[in-house]
Amino acid sequence: MRESSVEVVRGDFAILPCSFFSSSRLSRLNVIWTLAPFTSPESPMQVIVYDHGQVIEDPSLTGRVGFTGLPLSADIMLNHTRVSDAGTYRCMVNNPPETADPGIGELVLSVLEPPSLPVCQWDGDIDTGGSVRLSCSVAEGVPTPEIHWERVNPQEILPPINMEDDPSGSVQIVNVSTQTSGLYRCSATNVLGTENCYVNLSIYRAPDSPSGILQAVLLTLAMSLVLLALLVLVLWLHRTGQDGRGRKAEDEECYNEIRYTPSLMKRSFV
Repeated sequence: MRESSVEVVRGDFAILPCSFFSSSRLSRLNVIWTLAPFTSPESPMQVIVYDHGQVIEDPSLTGRVGFTGLPLSADIMLNHTRVSDAGTYRCMVNNPPETADPGIGELVLSVLEPPSLPVCQWDGDIDTGGSVRLSCSVAEGVPTPEIHWERVNPQEILPPINMEDDPSGSVQIVNVSTQTSGLYRCSATNVLGTENCYVNLSIYRAPDSPSGILQAVLLTLAMSLVLLALLVLVLWLHRTGQDGRGRKAEDEECYNEIRYTPSLMKRSFV
């Protein structure tokens, strides 16, 4: 093997190298490629075989795999790569009548994949004071995409102060208020790109309870009655003052009449 690892983007082709040296004729050359997938390393599968001039491909790889340099090299090409193609490949070369052990080489194939479109969801209590969880799931992506949540404002992008991150791609927003309302974005990112999804969160302020409304009505009614009582008292005091001044004027007039009557009588007898 000339390389110990190969990386390829899903859908592209990959060359898996395998070189060898033999002092004998290559008429009986035997080459076997096997794969131990990352998903099931304990169950290796045969990829392609070259034996006495014949090529045998695994049925699941027919049309996608082939030798590129026989008999001078045992390199193979893998077309239209898939994530399931990733794993540890082993190349074994044997050329009778040589009696030495077959040459064996290994390499690791990594198939990179951009993130798929994430799915955003929310659940929880959207009333003021409640708690809301935002979740973001990504079905595809190699390496595994990193998940990041942020709040999108018209003029700036800032994470809410009370957002608690979770490695699984969820965040918990506690003690929500109307100021928590807004557009939230989940970004799934790896070396091949970024995909986003959004959640529009609207926090509602709970209406006042019936008991609170009744208390407000009673308080307003009591204040109105107090103001009415004060108004009646002011009017009564005002009227009482006018009646007192009227009686005082009448008394003074009567006194003046009595005061001048004797002098008039006296003059009548002179």
